[in-house]
Amino acid sequence: MSSSDFRQIAVRKDSGKAERLFRAAVSAFCSLTRPSRREIGQLEDLTLPLFNDVSVESRRYVAAALSECEYAPAALVRRLCEEPVDIAAPLLIRSRAVTDIDLIALIGRHGLPHARAIARRKGLNPTIADLIRALERPTLVRVREPDANAAAADKIAPLSTETAADEPAREQALGIAAENARRRLRSMMRTGDEAAATNADPFTGADTYVKLRETALTGNAAFFQTALADALDIDFSTARSLIANQNYASLLAALRSLDLSEDRAFLITVAVYPSQFPHPQAIRAFLDRYRLLHREAAVDKVRLWKAETVARVVRDAMPANSDSRTASNSDDAEASSGLRASSRK
Repeated sequence: MSSSDFRQIAVRKDSGKAERLFRAAVSAFCSLTRPSRREIGQLEDLTLPLFNDVSVESRRYVAAALSECEYAPAALVRRLCEEPVDIAAPLLIRSRAVTDIDLIALIGRHGLPHARAIARRKGLNPTIADLIRALERPTLVRVREPDANAAAADKIAPLSTETAADEPAREQALGIAAENARRRLRSMMRTGDEAAATNADPFTGADTYVKLRETALTGNAAFFQTALADALDIDFSTARSLIANQNYASLLAALRSLDLSEDRAFLITVAVYPSQFPHPQAIRAFLDRYRLLHREAAVDKVRLWKAETVARVVRDAMPANSDSRTASNSDDAEASSGLRASSRK
């Protein structure tokens, strides 16, 4: 099935039942060799509104199909991963669209059922594997903590059920060790955004966001304009003209073309235009404008800026060429006038 077939299915929202449409759209998408971002977005726009209207069997079918899909839409995968483990298991075990941070969050929300499925992933992060073992058998895990409670846990935790002196002590060990494991989970989740930012991901643009954020927060306009020029692949003068406007409309389009989330786009914009957000209503207006700005329209604007950059380069190169042509033409004129003069003689 070609990409045009998938697009035709996406258009026929009113024909057929939600059940058939849900399955057909995912089947068509999985047949695409390398789907575009637009097609990924189309699938999400089509299937997510139908999600609550389809049966458990359809959700299970779609989860199994997307688990083998290299470019599965992240939003749909995350939604399926929140389902009971009998539906989510194929994605938890195999899907590349589920990141380590997603796995940690799922373990934190759903506990052992999801954790046991995640433990079957190939190449699982060793830290996540340790945390799953800690949740499975907390009495076998010793976590060093500076406080007195953790020290007591280290003394009690190694006790097995056969050697425990009494039941209350064993229950205390279970509770403290389990809390230690949950603390490690929360710690990893807090640092998740920073870890993700260090990895250049072509779909999330985390590395680009970090550069834009850090340069915007310096307060040095030139630093941010340079980072923006690099991110959009335009020249410095064009990037500077975008920021020179009194409003943030051009910057809004630039950030939308990079597919940044609302909170990331707002952080960068408020760092560059602090006076534009004096009250909560201004923030709400920004978020509304950002949500309504279609990404394809923003990308078209960036293409126009790139075209203007090329046109500027061509114009800058033209004077030298035109001078040489003028000089050449004048030489020809002088030569021809000389020939006419000699002919008259």
